[in-house]
Amino acid sequence: MDLNLKDKVIIVTGGSKGIGLALSQVLSKEGAIPFIIGRDKPSIIAVAEEIEKNGGQVGFAFAELTDPEQCKAAVGQVVSTFGRIDGLVNNAGVNDGVGLENGNYKDFMASLHKNLVHYYLMAQHALPELKKSKGGIVNIGSKTSFTGQGGTSGYAASNGGRNALTREWAVELLPYGIRVNAVIVAECYTPLYEKWISTFSEPEKKLKGITDKIPLGNRMTTTTEIANTAVFLLSELSSHTTGQLIFVDGGYTH
Repeated sequence: MDLNLKDKVIIVTGGSKGIGLALSQVLSKEGAIPFIIGRDKPSIIAVAEEIEKNGGQVGFAFAELTDPEQCKAAVGQVVSTFGRIDGLVNNAGVNDGVGLENGNYKDFMASLHKNLVHYYLMAQHALPELKKSKGGIVNIGSKTSFTGQGGTSGYAASNGGRNALTREWAVELLPYGIRVNAVIVAECYTPLYEKWISTFSEPEKKLKGITDKIPLGNRMTTTTEIANTAVFLLSELSSHTTGQLIFVDGGYTH
């Protein structure tokens, strides 16, 4: 299926690892130009080299997304490099375990900045170009905003905010033809997920206990499955879909 994304410039925050890496790869395979924004210079350079080696185009900027000025500068670099922005995928974030009982104000606020505030900043700075291109926005979210997890108030609150902003922006940006949707992730085996699993005394047993409860196939969702849905939502083939929170989780949350 041709998604008509050839030469479209799509920002992907955190686009060099986990779900972000899959997003960059799928976009490139569809002929789009992923523009990776993040702070991990070695992994970003490695991914960019891989995409170019496979014949694709790619751009990147290094930025600490908790810094508003760096967010602004990174979006400016997209425009100065390619002259346009056709889409934005807000993906970067971390389940940082800032809970209620054992958390504190400083860490909670830091979690919001790591997981939510830059979603707003990136969208705001990209908006002038998205208005020109009638590009789309996809926010990557988490089941924690629906189910809770325990011990991760900052991350859960941030994801609740992502859901709300998705629907708010879908309304606000209707006059410009900009569609805004979210992909909700549950159990996806990213490097961060693997790190979390390894904290348990019996990681394999813990993992099996989770996959046994995933209805569709009793397996983890792959990063590519998340990316495929997100990229479809960026394309013209989903032209009448906006304000939606789409679960790509094998039925786990439901």
